[in-house]
Amino acid sequence: MTPHRILTRGLWLGWLATLGVCQAATFPLPPANQWLIGQIQETRVHEGETLLDLARRYDVGSTELQDANPGVDPWLPVASQRIVIPSRYLLPRGTREGIVVNLAERRLYYFPPAAAETRGVVMTYPLGIGTEGHSLPVTRTRIIEKKVDPAWIVPDAILAEHAADGAPLPEVVAPGPDNPLGRYALRLGLPEYLIHGTNQPYGVGQRVSHGCLRMYPEDIEALFPKVAVGTPVAIIDQPYKAGWSGEVLYLEAHPPLAEAGHTPESDLTPMVAAIVRVKRYPLDDHAWRAATRIARQATGIPTPIYGRPPALRAHEGARRHAQSAEGVGVVTE
Repeated sequence: MTPHRILTRGLWLGWLATLGVCQAATFPLPPANQWLIGQIQETRVHEGETLLDLARRYDVGSTELQDANPGVDPWLPVASQRIVIPSRYLLPRGTREGIVVNLAERRLYYFPPAAAETRGVVMTYPLGIGTEGHSLPVTRTRIIEKKVDPAWIVPDAILAEHAADGAPLPEVVAPGPDNPLGRYALRLGLPEYLIHGTNQPYGVGQRVSHGCLRMYPEDIEALFPKVAVGTPVAIIDQPYKAGWSGEVLYLEAHPPLAEAGHTPESDLTPMVAAIVRVKRYPLDDHAWRAATRIARQATGIPTPIYGRPPALRAHEGARRHAQSAEGVGVVTE
């Protein structure tokens, strides 16, 4: 590492420390029948800060921070205004293996392999994703290559687009501060798609790319050494996630992608399906009304919709006690 790079890195880390930037969230992996991780945080706006500054500091996406704080001006929030940091999550539905990218949530989850030193945890990072019409397909793939200081071979479509706008690009952009891939890139087994850093970190959490997945520079730097070539990657689209924490059922709702062709006002079938897949008991009208409200607010914050009735808990506790006394095994979820 050159003296210049050492100095630059030192200044960068010092700047992050001054801002109090939170590194990527790492949580103990809950049991298979539990989904909730993290805790909601709160902060206050400092003079001159924007929501994009706060998003970077707390390692959340700019859009998810705006969704969690409706009515707050993202560019001119009031100094000392209370801001909710949406740092609590329901794990996506599906296999807890490798990398899971939830497009609607604009968030990546990484489940290290059992052989890793970090086994038994889950890591999560915000993402910038493709603009409408350039989104990644919902599919399964793998990491096929890792690259430090990648050169950007500009796709033909982007070359043509920039040429039409009167701002032509070279066919290859060398590594450095002008390279939009940043310092680290993970190549997916899909043509021209990467998970990479960025020289425009304010775009993390937004729909800004031509399909690649952008991460904060500090996040991709942390993830890069942990992910091996061959790591499975699941690209999913789950605007509604439902799951249990203890005996409480939570729902987390994000605005559906425009490509999905529906809104909470026009079609709640995906929300209902997400709940039905995990519900253990019949839900009353109050729970369904709460779910509808949460889906339409789409704050991205996991919110309880159902708590197991105390009478039912007492009844099942008595049943387990009686069966245990008789030497009968009881299977609980």
